[in-house]
Amino acid sequence: MRVDTPKRFPTRWSRLGRIYVPLGDREWSRSHAANPAVELLDGDLFRVYFGTRDGERRSSIAWFNLELGDKPRVVSEADEPLLRPGTPGTFDDSGCGMGCVVRVGDARHLYYMGWNLGVTVPWRNSIGLAISPGEGAPFERISLAPIMDRHLLDPFSLSYPWVLAETSRYRIWYGSNLSWGRQERDMYHVVKHAESENGIDNWQRTPEVCVGGSSPEEFAVCRPCVVRAGDRYRMWYCSRGETYRIRSADSDDGLVWRRNRPDVELPPSHEEWDCDMDCYPCVFAHKGRWYMLYNGNRYGATGIGLAVGVID
Repeated sequence: MRVDTPKRFPTRWSRLGRIYVPLGDREWSRSHAANPAVELLDGDLFRVYFGTRDGERRSSIAWFNLELGDKPRVVSEADEPLLRPGTPGTFDDSGCGMGCVVRVGDARHLYYMGWNLGVTVPWRNSIGLAISPGEGAPFERISLAPIMDRHLLDPFSLSYPWVLAETSRYRIWYGSNLSWGRQERDMYHVVKHAESENGIDNWQRTPEVCVGGSSPEEFAVCRPCVVRAGDRYRMWYCSRGETYRIRSADSDDGLVWRRNRPDVELPPSHEEWDCDMDCYPCVFAHKGRWYMLYNGNRYGATGIGLAVGVID
């Protein structure tokens, strides 16, 4: 399906407000709508995928349909989740965190983060894949095992996959923990890169870090969203010091990145739901304009917001 991508990236953003928060009336969705990702269905209709939590804080992946007209509105939502936590003992038995959806012919590939709760450290995450073979068909895990797990280059934990299908390869940008410590601030979380011929296995990892912290206070950089316009790439991500904020970086090849100034990102908010934090961006183009889905306070507990890009 054709997407009218602008030739230039936005130079600033305007918040349009919150568009969705779970009611908390379903056993599998008591709270949170985290890590939004979109798929264009038809015309102005998009499917927004997200992670939501049950009463035991285990995350499943669900969706709602968003009509992106003059006044964006939610028109329907899932009665049941697409993916629930995995079989006990597997890499995703504590929950599934949304990554992205990639169309491959008639099929859709859903890349996600599998949660395992830890003992000596808070968690150990890996990257999984579920595939829907056609329109209306359910998503099924391709394996009980992850498609990317711990490795010499990623020794602790992997998370937040974002995949682009290019002419002869699939490229993934993902989060990687490079260290753990006694306190949360001792963690060092960065964005890395790998490639695969089929988007399923034999991922060849790049040893270099794509985007890491710019200072000792910025100890976590995560949830990359990578968009290509012409011969340039832009990555939106969130970085954490005192709290999460959404940032961006540019690249000519998807490997070497130049961070942008903070003033090209979301302006401060005075709304109660997103005044203290913004995180987990998903940026997409529609009818020549840029849009961003994002989470506000408490890592998605207060729902999903929408912003529109401005090109000066």
